[in-house]
Amino acid sequence: MADPAYIALALVPGIGRVRLETLLSVFDSAEDVLAAPPDRVAAVPGMTPAVAANVAQASPARGAEIVERTETLGASVLVPADPAFPTALTTIPDAPTLLFARGQIDLLVRDAVAIVGSRSHTRYGADACRFFAAGLARRGLAVVSGMARGLDAVAHAAALDAGGASVGVLGHGLGVVYPLSNHALFERMERDGCLLTEFPPHERPKPGSFPRRNRLISGLARLTLVVEAREKSGALITVDRALAQGRDVLAVPGPITSPMSAGCNRLIQQGAKSALGLRDVLEEYGLADDAVAAARLPTDLLEAERRVLDLLDTDAAHVDDVARRLGAPPADALAVLTSLEIRGLVVQEPGKRFRRVVELVAR
Repeated sequence: MADPAYIALALVPGIGRVRLETLLSVFDSAEDVLAAPPDRVAAVPGMTPAVAANVAQASPARGAEIVERTETLGASVLVPADPAFPTALTTIPDAPTLLFARGQIDLLVRDAVAIVGSRSHTRYGADACRFFAAGLARRGLAVVSGMARGLDAVAHAAALDAGGASVGVLGHGLGVVYPLSNHALFERMERDGCLLTEFPPHERPKPGSFPRRNRLISGLARLTLVVEAREKSGALITVDRALAQGRDVLAVPGPITSPMSAGCNRLIQQGAKSALGLRDVLEEYGLADDAVAAARLPTDLLEAERRVLDLLDTDAAHVDDVARRLGAPPADALAVLTSLEIRGLVVQEPGKRFRRVVELVAR
């Protein structure tokens, strides 16, 4: 079990990684820090009287209470020494000293891609988000996002629908559902994905909580993919964090007439790589376009979608050929193929030719 004194000290306002490490290098333990007189704590390099006063208000009992609340939720407290603590977060600026996780915590050490975008989005943005999130999840990458309404929620749901993994980083404590419209998604993530936060259980979101959590979204992933964003979108805060962390940024281009794509198009103009398909992202991870992790088919496929998948091979087939074999008009076949492409189950090649993604239809 995590040391209650360490937990209490790590959560003291004004105590970040640098100050925490300095205090622990001066005192023998976190418990000794909490028991020290405020003037002695204030005398430690980098400390201030105000922070020392905050330390004096903390106690191991407070840490033990937080551990109990965390365990009541079926969650875990993670400190940097824990094997489950994400290594990727130990090297970022302002690295977290404490994390709370609920769900499949083994996902925190998996290769990940961050997918971010606007809360308000177009149908194009939602379709593109589902395409990338599902396709990348099927290839074994954990999809990381911020559990907000809009494209965050689309990315998480698409990854889970594809039978893949997703990590949701919260700007509040576990046990709080925000926004309420994502209640069902929170339940899915707790069961099949993982929720992660540095805020203690039941803490409500505060001003500044969400921009702060964005550094964890980008920090968990080698690459941040921006799907759709206005020029002043909050998703671009995550881009700034990613660049400061030395992470790569890709952006999905959109119509020049759409304000919702202005932020992505500007990023590309400024030098970000454009994401025109799964291959553009996969090659950043050294994965081939057909490198597929073991995955199950989505359970909500329509009968027509299952028939088309059975008809397709890994060699490309023209839409007219698919329609003839399906016994349906070409327009109907194209609609089914487009739906499967959005879900990452088929790939379209030039000339309206489609091929099944390798191994995904294994029964």
